Amino acid sequence: MSHRISRCPEPERCLNLDDYGYAKPGILAAVNHNGTAQWKLSHAAKHMSKTNHHPWIKWAVGTGVGTVAIAAIVVAALVAVPGDSSGEGDPLPLAENPTEDQAAADQAAARQEWEARQQQILEVLQARGPEAVLSSSPTKGAADAPVTLIKFSDFQCPYCALAAEQMHDFVGSHEDEMRYVYKHLPLTQIHPEALPSAKAAWAAGQQGQFWAYHDALFANQAQLGEALYVKIATDLGLDLDRFNRDRASDAAQAAIDADVDLARALDIRGTPTFLMNGLLIPGGAPPEFFEEALRRMQAASEASKQN
Repeated sequence: MSHRISRCPEPERCLNLDDYGYAKPGILAAVNHNGTAQWKLSHAAKHMSKTNHHPWIKWAVGTGVGTVAIAAIVVAALVAVPGDSSGEGDPLPLAENPTEDQAAADQAAARQEWEARQQQILEVLQARGPEAVLSSSPTKGAADAPVTLIKFSDFQCPYCALAAEQMHDFVGSHEDEMRYVYKHLPLTQIHPEALPSAKAAWAAGQQGQFWAYHDALFANQAQLGEALYVKIATDLGLDLDRFNRDRASDAAQAAIDADVDLARALDIRGTPTFLMNGLLIPGGAPPEFFEEALRRMQAASEASKQN
């Protein structure tokens, strides 16, 4: 069952993994009194080894990051309650009036789950390698950048629409410094237009217009449907005959299936979900979180070149 992340009924119950001896610098997710996640970075000083034995470090070498332990940036997983991102399944249970011991147990369980998921992600990325992971997915930015940000998304997911808007300026400001990759994860059991819209976007990509189509779908999410798909294609000046052939093709389905299979292997449980050089970032993290994570990864990359 999936667990939805990013809200906590009591701010003091939200996790700071620095408290558990994790490698530093860590990322602290605090929550204000209305239940909204607010992310900030802590300032502890302990770092992981600069050797390349960690599975992610080996994969990162292939993308130009070097041997610095980028995985030292750790996301604090919050004890989950419903309502933060698209996905299915029950949240981790919370006691209504937890004792101190129960709160600690909840935190430890959430920490352990996040740690296991992160390790699984690193192992899958290492086993598959950059070329297989990125495949022919739509990308923007610098192909040789030391930082790659992968987004798993669903065009009918309202949280994905919000994330797309928030990430637009961030990605646009850093296109020369990073590579941004889109992965389809249509949640077809709850979003009937998720797959048709994904196929339409893929077809637009065959004519070099994926990102413009992507933006138009999210901007008009309330109108998802056949009429919108054709209208966007027309507005973008696409060859409509080719567009219709491509979105109905086996190749479109195969491309989306490949992304879904990757998401399953990585244990991606909802949308939007981001991976920045393998670091699992659940939906709900604001642009400033990505700014700081990018800055630290770039600094680590530069340090690795000098060693």
